[in-house]
Amino acid sequence: MAHSHAHSSGHSHDHSQSVYGKINLSFGIAVFANLLFTLLEGVYAIFADSMGLLADAGHNLGDVLGLLLAWGANWLMSKPAKDRYSYGYKRSSVLASLFNAFLLVATSAIIAYESVLKLIYPSPVNELIVVVVAAIGIVVNASTAMLFYKQNKHDLNIKGAFLHLAADALLSLGVVVTGIVVYYTGWVRLDAIIGLAIVIVIVVGTWDLLRQSLRLILDAAPKHIEPQNVSAFLNALPGVKAVHDLHIWGLSTREVALTAHLVMPNEVLSDEDYHRISHDLLDKFNIHHVTLQVEKGDAAPGCALDGTC
Repeated sequence: MAHSHAHSSGHSHDHSQSVYGKINLSFGIAVFANLLFTLLEGVYAIFADSMGLLADAGHNLGDVLGLLLAWGANWLMSKPAKDRYSYGYKRSSVLASLFNAFLLVATSAIIAYESVLKLIYPSPVNELIVVVVAAIGIVVNASTAMLFYKQNKHDLNIKGAFLHLAADALLSLGVVVTGIVVYYTGWVRLDAIIGLAIVIVIVVGTWDLLRQSLRLILDAAPKHIEPQNVSAFLNALPGVKAVHDLHIWGLSTREVALTAHLVMPNEVLSDEDYHRISHDLLDKFNIHHVTLQVEKGDAAPGCALDGTC
């Protein structure tokens, strides 16, 4: 019975370290810029007596915490594996993306509550301060969101950070529009209505993040991989009569692992074969860590947990 851990990372370790380094720098800039803006916004919200601005500042503070969390997870992902943690700390990025989704939902609930209160008990605001501060918020949030735009397609943890910042830019835009309209019409309740509308947009955007994070926590195959296609690819390999115990799961929000038993009665796989299969799995399905077990097929297939495996 041949075992192989055909381990393919597809690109050199140095390249992956430079990706982590770039992302860490992006997180540093985003955290610093957003924390500074949040403090400024909080102070001016009190001056302007604006619920919208204060809620936005509170939401921004939650986002700074979310960014710190995602940053920490990104840093942990770059740490080497240890004896007990044979995969390193990659799964921490899944925990961070899950926590980030919960954080977005919680802050949305708080903003919704404040907005409903404001609908019932409208109060005057200093529109000019609101418009100027929120306009600065659009610039800060949109520009820091763009730091993560490229990576957010490939990594749920980064997607969480990107969504936070994009949602903030949207919130700030809503606050600017509201401030201008209230200034000209005196319709104070609009502040609350816009607040509720933005909450709906944030929750819709967060739902996908929450669902994908929960899937990864439960070791489901990531969204971009169809297990049937992987199975078909392995079954089509020369000499393979059957495939069983195929498992595909996310090691992190960025890396995927696969294990499978290949029944090959008349063939053996060379190191070159393992390397080629690993390369193809990375190329076609973006699967990074491949472990294949070859069997002759004369014993009954299946693992010790036959019913649940």
